[in-house]
Parts: sequence; structure tokens; C-alpha cells
Amino acid sequence: MTVLETLTDDTTVLRFPNGFRWGTATAAYQIEGAAAEDGRSPSIWDTFSRAPGKVRNGDTGDIAADHYHRMHEDVALMRRLGLTDYRFSIAWPRVQPTGRGPAVQKGLDFYRRLADALLDAGIRPVATLYHWDLPQELENAGGWPERETAQRFADYAALVADALGDRIGTWTTLNEPWCAAFLGYGNGVHAPGRTSPLDSLRAAHHLNLAHGAAARVLRETLPPASHLSLTLNLHALRPLTRSAEDLDAVRRIDAVANRVFLDPVFHGRLPEDLVQDTAGITDWSFVRDGDLAISSAPIDSLGINYYSPTVVAAGRSESPSPWAGAERHVRFLPAPGSRTAMDWPVDADGLYELLIRLRDDLPGLPVMITENGAAYDDYADPSGQVHDPERIAYLHRHLTAVHRAIEEGADVRGYFLWSLLDNFEWAYGYSKRFGIVYVDFATQRRIPKKSADWYADVIARKGVEVTRQNA
Repeated sequence: MTVLETLTDDTTVLRFPNGFRWGTATAAYQIEGAAAEDGRSPSIWDTFSRAPGKVRNGDTGDIAADHYHRMHEDVALMRRLGLTDYRFSIAWPRVQPTGRGPAVQKGLDFYRRLADALLDAGIRPVATLYHWDLPQELENAGGWPERETAQRFADYAALVADALGDRIGTWTTLNEPWCAAFLGYGNGVHAPGRTSPLDSLRAAHHLNLAHGAAARVLRETLPPASHLSLTLNLHALRPLTRSAEDLDAVRRIDAVANRVFLDPVFHGRLPEDLVQDTAGITDWSFVRDGDLAISSAPIDSLGINYYSPTVVAAGRSESPSPWAGAERHVRFLPAPGSRTAMDWPVDADGLYELLIRLRDDLPGLPVMITENGAAYDDYADPSGQVHDPERIAYLHRHLTAVHRAIEEGADVRGYFLWSLLDNFEWAYGYSKRFGIVYVDFATQRRIPKKSADWYADVIARKGVEVTRQNA
């Protein structure tokens, strides 16, 4: 149960349930650096970031936040914050450089050291097996549109689980497979930069298959008490009007953004309307008998990444589009409200709406907020401090929305703030800062922002302070 704790006549604290997990999240390619050290081979993001015009300013993740060499310093920062958990990803090409064969022990040793340092600091390690860094050799063989990649992923999962299962109790198979499939193979704004509606749908299916195959392997390899999860960036969708045409636009995007993963993973089926919407692209014959049963291997919780809502109406999308089967029928509009440095609207109600949807559609399934945060134009002032009141306001609104959803029956077990560190923000390079710790990339100096102090206070209180009129 959540509770209210009165501080003064004007303020109170929205307390979260006992055992609620407070964390931050990162991704390997965005922070580790050491791109060519200790046997690591190129990933699709190493290749993509070197292609002219793909990443702002020609930035790469070669050094990033140099976490590979500064891991102990970063764990000390986490300890200072009072984190109960830390969500990180394991770099597939650091552990299995070609996507095949035995593991590289130096790669595994890095994650052993990280897990041990976290445990020594009283922080639970939460590992994600895939956060978009496919070994380039597997992309050369066809990448996620090819069925073989799903089996390669299951083999990789077995190697990592066997090596780290004694240290890590919580495992996530995939992070945001929608981005991997539809931004990577649909409109090409993410690695590997391909633009094929058919390949994006094939990739989505094989990512679902990879998730299920890896989940089965993890169950067989890990200790019985281990916790398995999948993280999706579900879209909080809103129609521009209540017209039948705009409502159909919502349905179409819900199919290709949300239910393309939810239905196979939790119901063992493809969305019938998605199959109809994409009939001009594919007959889905790449889905073989038994695939959906594999994709729907049971998991223990669902991770949700949320940043802003999506407003749609009847119309037509720009080309190339990530919205396979919907691009001729749907247009996207800016949501109202203040904006982050990403030009994303600040709207915590979308997170609340997603949590209530999951409460109703997947009763009994625990949920974790595995990413939520905002980029702003942060800088260190002459005194060396980084003031970021906009980020604090963003986080406050969204944690209040999570509390509201819990009060209304959503089974939310934890919150992982994105992100611990300023980092390589994919196609935006180093131009966008999501961290609650400022990174001076020239010197690698870490400066906790004011939002870090604020979040540490939230964790210590196990709740968010609000004025009584808003409680």
C-alpha cells in the first residue's frame, strides 16, 4: 500500500510501497567506451555512427562516458544516491564478438567486476542482454530480419547466464525491440540504417522469437529464484479528435507499435488487424508453426520505458516511415505542453494511462518503469554546479503519476530513472544530456546535478513531496 506522510500543514509525502525498487538505467554502447579493447568487436552502432550524416557531429561511442575504465567511480556515485538497483546492458560484441562461438573471458570479467562492485555497495544488478548493439558480423549475415539471429541470441544468453547467474538475479532479454526493428530497419534513423517495411516486420517477429528462446534458456540456466523480464517502449496514443478516422489511426499505430509485441509475448498470437493492415507488404509466411508458442514463454514482469505521449490523426506519414502498414493512413501531431531538449512534450498522464492499461489488459503481471527521464541543455556554472530544475519538475510529475496508478491498482514494483550519466544519445551523439550526473566529455569529470540530490532525497524518503492540494 502507498501512504501519505504529512510534513507540514501545506506539504505531504506520497510514500511508495515497501520494497519498491529505486534505480537508474544505462546502456552499454552509450556509456562504456573501450570500443576496441579486450576483444570487443564492432557492433552495428560502431558501423552506423561512422557512416556520414547518420549521427550528429559525426560522434561515435568509441569513448562515450568511459565507464569501462571508470566503473568503480560510477558505482560510488550510485551508492551516494542510495540506489537499491542499477539497470545496465551487457554488450553482445564485448562478450561474443562475432555473435557465434565461445565467450571472451575479458568481456565477461568486466561484468563480473561490475556486478561484484554493485553487490558490495548494496545495489542489486539488473542486466539487459540486448540494448541494440548487434555484432556487425550478424548484421552482415542479414541481421534481425533473418531467423538465424534469434537462435544466435539464445546462445549468447546462455553464455552470459552461465557466467553471471550467480551474481545477477534480475534479467531483461530485450530493450525496446520496437526501436531495434522499426527505427533500425524501417526508416533507418537507427543502426543498421535500413529502410524496408518488410524487413522491419520480419525483425519484429524475430526479436519476439529471440526473446522467447532466450527466456527458455535463461530458465534452464539461471538459479530458480532468478527474475525474467522484457522491456517495451509502449506508445501512449491519443487521437486528435474522436472521429472514426482518427480513432482508426490510433488502432493502426497501436497494432504496429504496441500489440506487435504484446500479443505474441503475452497471448501467443499475432494481432489480426496488423496482419490485415500489412497485407500489401507481407503474408507473414516467415512466422513458422511453433514460433508464437516460443515467443510467449512466461516472464515475471514487464518493463515499461516512457518519455512522452503520441498524438495521431488520419492522414499520411513522411517517407521512409517506421509505421509499416500505417504510413498511408496516419499522420503525427505535436502534443501540447512544455518541451524537453528533445522537443518531446512533458506529459506524465501518458505514463499513468499506460499503467492503467496494463493493469486492465495484463492483470497479475508486475510492471517496472525501466526508463523515464528527460534531456535538457545542462551546463556547469562558474561554481561548478549544474542546476536542472526542469528535470526535477519532469521527474516529480512522472513519479506522482506512478504513485497515482499504484493507488488505483497498478502493480508497479520499481522505477529506474534514465539516465545515471550524460552519454552518447544514439543519432543525437553527445548533443543531448539525459543524465542526473553531468559528464564533461573532454575530461570525463562527473558532476552530480541538482536532480541527483533531489532523487537521492526521494529514495531516502521512499516518496515524493507534494503540496497537500495536489496530493
